[in-house]
Amino acid sequence: MKQQTLCAVSPFDFTLSRYVVLDNGLRALLISDYSGPSASGDEDSDGEDEGEEEEEEEEDDESGGDSEDGSEEDDDDDYGVDEEDDNEGKKKKGNAEKQSAAALCVGVGSFSDPSDLPGLAHFLEHMVFMGSEKYPSENGFDAFLKKHGGSDNASTDCERTIFQFDVQRKSFKEALDRWAQFFICPLMIRDAIDREVEAVDSEYQLAKPSDSHRKEMLFGSLAKPGHPMGKFCWGNAQTLKQEPKQKKINVYKRLRAFWKKYYSAHYMTLAVQSKEKLDTLEEWVREIFIVPVGKVHALNITWALPPQEKYYRVKPLHYISWLIGHEGTGSILSVLRKKCWALALFGGNSETGFDQNTTYSIFSISITLTDEGFQNFYQVTHLVFQYLKMLQTLGPQKRIYEEIQKIEANEFHYQEQIDPIEYVEDICENMQLFPKDDFLTGDQLMFEFNPEVISAALSLLTPEKANLMLLSPEHEGQCPLREKWFGTQYSIEDIEQEWKERWTGNLELSGDLHLPAENKFIATDFTLKPSDCPDTEFPVRIADSDRGCLWYKKDNKFKIPKAYIRFHVISPVIQQSAKNVVMFDLLVNILGHNLAGPAYEAEVAQLEYKLVAGEHGLVIKVKGFNHKLPLLFHVIIDHLADFAASPDVFSMFAEQLKKTYFNILIKPEKLGKDVRLLILEHSRWSMVEKYQALTAGLNINELMEFSQSFRAELYAEGLVQGNFSSAESKLFLQYVTEKLQFSKLPAEVPVMFRVVELPLKQHICKVKSLNKGDANSEVTVYYQSGPKALREHTLMELLVVSAEELYHVYPTCRNTSGVLGFSVTVETQATKFNTELVELKIEEFLASFGEKLNSLTEEAFNTQVIALVKLKECEDTHLGEEVDRNWAEVVTQQYVFDRLNREIEALKQMTRTELVSWFKEHRGQNSRKLSVHVVGFGAEEIDEEGGGKKQEGVKGKEEDSSGSTYGEVSKLTFLTASPKMTGSIAIMDIPAFIKGLPLFPYHKILE
Repeated sequence: MKQQTLCAVSPFDFTLSRYVVLDNGLRALLISDYSGPSASGDEDSDGEDEGEEEEEEEEDDESGGDSEDGSEEDDDDDYGVDEEDDNEGKKKKGNAEKQSAAALCVGVGSFSDPSDLPGLAHFLEHMVFMGSEKYPSENGFDAFLKKHGGSDNASTDCERTIFQFDVQRKSFKEALDRWAQFFICPLMIRDAIDREVEAVDSEYQLAKPSDSHRKEMLFGSLAKPGHPMGKFCWGNAQTLKQEPKQKKINVYKRLRAFWKKYYSAHYMTLAVQSKEKLDTLEEWVREIFIVPVGKVHALNITWALPPQEKYYRVKPLHYISWLIGHEGTGSILSVLRKKCWALALFGGNSETGFDQNTTYSIFSISITLTDEGFQNFYQVTHLVFQYLKMLQTLGPQKRIYEEIQKIEANEFHYQEQIDPIEYVEDICENMQLFPKDDFLTGDQLMFEFNPEVISAALSLLTPEKANLMLLSPEHEGQCPLREKWFGTQYSIEDIEQEWKERWTGNLELSGDLHLPAENKFIATDFTLKPSDCPDTEFPVRIADSDRGCLWYKKDNKFKIPKAYIRFHVISPVIQQSAKNVVMFDLLVNILGHNLAGPAYEAEVAQLEYKLVAGEHGLVIKVKGFNHKLPLLFHVIIDHLADFAASPDVFSMFAEQLKKTYFNILIKPEKLGKDVRLLILEHSRWSMVEKYQALTAGLNINELMEFSQSFRAELYAEGLVQGNFSSAESKLFLQYVTEKLQFSKLPAEVPVMFRVVELPLKQHICKVKSLNKGDANSEVTVYYQSGPKALREHTLMELLVVSAEELYHVYPTCRNTSGVLGFSVTVETQATKFNTELVELKIEEFLASFGEKLNSLTEEAFNTQVIALVKLKECEDTHLGEEVDRNWAEVVTQQYVFDRLNREIEALKQMTRTELVSWFKEHRGQNSRKLSVHVVGFGAEEIDEEGGGKKQEGVKGKEEDSSGSTYGEVSKLTFLTASPKMTGSIAIMDIPAFIKGLPLFPYHKILE
């Protein structure tokens, strides 16, 4: 994938954007409104980039709790004020956040209409939105947008067709995926043709009275014969229905052919804008818009059963599909995954009109196969039939039915409020299907266990009644038959005799398959517990020893039977070497892998967990219904205590981590951060050093030795909030200390780094991009303030508000291990701009900003203060927000739980003069300024485009490509600064530069 980052010519416009060309030819412009950490904390936090296997959804209840790369100084917390939730619990303004949006333009329009089907391009614009293979619901996308405050539209022009939508940011990724599927695999339902022809005809009829449209058509009619201007671009019932019928034209077939020819990625351009970082947007676009290069094979096994809707109180198909789709030990999918034959399995009835009606009910099992699974599809089918035979032999299980019943009931009773438009849509349909007493619950709850009804449905799921459909691109050219309406090519073959005999005879059972064990994680006690100690506004320390401590707060505000448990398990060995940091990343990733099976039942029962490899310790997060939450917590601690890994698993995760490090290093913004923190944070191990340690070769024995040394001496600090008593909460710390059997730390382990005090001079560090041939560059200009108090931190936030108000520019407030500073970052490309020119433009912006700040009226200043105060006074909407804020205090060991109140008081006392003076202090020749440039490849940097031409001023050998696409990434190449950077001293050797510099003492922002 090619990518370029665009930089506005104006020094005042730093809207971040990046141009990428996907492997399939689609060109995309990514536009970031990012102004600070996202909901899930600093997306750049190193621990997550490097060591964390799981990805946290931004809309997660715990939004904000994940800037812990464990250290929570966030090595470098990037504070901005217009954010959902940063480490210290700031929240976004109520409805102030912009919508996220996307638009796609196909480079074809009505001029490409075939002469015998005028209006076909316009008609196709309508038809592609009739559902997709992945999201088959015809109106599903519109319903999703309505639910999440969005809208969409499309228009067909002469040479282009444009589709666009917007939606609330938290739902953007899912909306983007749903929308993209219309271009990747639209259903274009045959039955919808007549209806959509009428919609096109209606638009034509509405346009007819318009003078402007009439003039256009008249002018077009004067064109030379054959010129596209003379085409009837609108289309109507006559051109798309009546005339084709007379001429025996298959409109549907022609429509699909038109789509196939023109709706190709290389004809498409995409623009997306959201308040995500560019890396996040690029990752989403890459994931969503590229159809996997690997072949996709699928096996569908389908039965047509007598109608089952009348058994809604039993829901027999739901019971069967629960077992078929189970992923735990003994399930179909677990066995197929072990054999590397399948990637996913879905079973059941979709409850659409096609799947469930008054004449029949469909039961379908769809398995996504690997190449090897495709070659062995008979064996895959055999395993499914064996599982069904087992279910028929054992009969319906009351225990399992009641488990499903409890989970569905819990979900129903404690679900979040449903959007009214969606709710009434569901209810009006339920009124057609169920008696009055079950209008609200008939489609959701399982009311009664009836083994006869379930057995009757199960008995019909036999091999002889099954329809097997094997879908694969491998079949191209081998399918002589064609389905009448959709034109799908297919062939019909008899089942091989050997398999027919095995399936129709006495089908033997497989020893690998068995029913799921009892799910011990399902909550049954939803009692709100009485307080066993005085209620407090903020967490209090209720247990304290030389091996750990516990903070606790009983929830008496939200009053829900749920809780949050968080622990920071601090170890002195992680930061002892780059190799140890790598080992720790591997340990956390493999621990997550080991938990996937045992914790599956907990996730089914709506309990959630997360592991994060922090800078100084392991962060464990658990949340959900409090009744069974301790069980999940115990499973995690048990697996940590008994940590083990096979050589195969170790090799797999070591290789995966190598790719993760590599992908970080080749991104200019990640490399820029790594270089900046390598200069600022004393004893930090850089990404380059970690990559070197990993590629030097590690083995399973070293990991096991590390895991033992990691667990030998620890300090465990926890926070429990929600529906637990203080006595129950103390047991969590007790379990950690007793199960892990660790000794106390020989000395306190700081949860932050010491920070280098920059000289009162301007320094510049220029390094060559490690992505050979990539034009992308990044420039960060950082001004260090020092170890300051809470008041100065609030002053910095106000500075950000001022910049946003005056320029719509987003400087970043930086809290680097307690040392404050601010910076401006610009991404550009070496084919267009030199990084030194970009830095000069940044300085122009800062000078202009200083002048504007100086002329700010008292009224305007007060407006900004009030806005920031209101932002901080926002009430928490759910318990997770409060927990995030308190956890940020615990994990940084600052414990200023009333930080928001203190900041509000500080803001109310602030003056305009104070703000102006503070900004001026950090400017000029005597400022502690550090510029970091990651220099891309391109003409503006004296490079041949896409080349690797050696530059003047390079220290050390230029990387040799050695056959790699990106070249060598295990060392940095430093570049000298040109005379344009007058007054700036070039850093050509980081260890030599920082060797003699003083270090600030460890600092926490407390008062």
